[in-house]
Amino acid sequence: MFKLPVVKVGSVSVDGSEPLFILGPCVMESEEFIWDMAERLGAIANSLRLKWIFKASYDKANRSAISSYRGMGVKEGCKLLEKIGQKLGVPVTTDVHTEEETKIAAEHIDLLQIPAFLCRQTDLILTAGQTGRAVNVKKGQFMAPWDVKNIADKLASTGCQNFLFTERGTTFGYQNLVADMRSLYWMRELGYRVIFDATHSVQRPGGQGTTTGGDGILAPVLARAAVAAGCDGVFMETHPNPAKALSDGPNQVPLSEIAQVIGQLRRIHAVVQEEV
Repeated sequence: MFKLPVVKVGSVSVDGSEPLFILGPCVMESEEFIWDMAERLGAIANSLRLKWIFKASYDKANRSAISSYRGMGVKEGCKLLEKIGQKLGVPVTTDVHTEEETKIAAEHIDLLQIPAFLCRQTDLILTAGQTGRAVNVKKGQFMAPWDVKNIADKLASTGCQNFLFTERGTTFGYQNLVADMRSLYWMRELGYRVIFDATHSVQRPGGQGTTTGGDGILAPVLARAAVAAGCDGVFMETHPNPAKALSDGPNQVPLSEIAQVIGQLRRIHAVVQEEV
């Protein structure tokens, strides 16, 4: 429908031929935990022959309370992600929060992710673009879909051509988000590859007082709608036991359900492709 660029992230090409899946837990809870998650997801991805990227955060800088767990830190976390990517033969991604972090992460990470609340931070965007790595920018909950053009222009000014935008819901009153599927169409109409963040779109920010709530059961529902609407991939956080996750448990999809959810999404994508 639209003439869109091929975006390269390490060994993966985002070209619309099949959906990209960005999968992993919200945060690196421990080295043992993250290795276990990576290997289990890798086994699922290999069995399904997925086009995928492994995701985990070394630091959750945007937490509801000072007591919230954040992660293991940029240097240790990024080095560990690099080792995981090398062992699994898959690109890796994580979010960055400052210019200094971005430069450190770029030494190890294939896809630099800009958090939604930081998507207008010009110096952060420019630094990410200058690293030569692919960049994924989460569209802020406060932004209109067409406003991402300004972000694209910032990245393009650095020579960065490999970038994605991710839709993760729009603020809808207090402590709630709504996913507008029109956003996927409008951003792709502008000429950009677009990912749908199924798990953060069902968040209830700060909805539990000192922690964020969410409706994880709805993440697969919105993911199905997004793939039917024509997105280029799905971002989905997962955990073996979301109720015990150290970050964003309420909106993560149980690991035991991931393969089934992915199967449904791929079938929907195939039908959509037949109609194009």
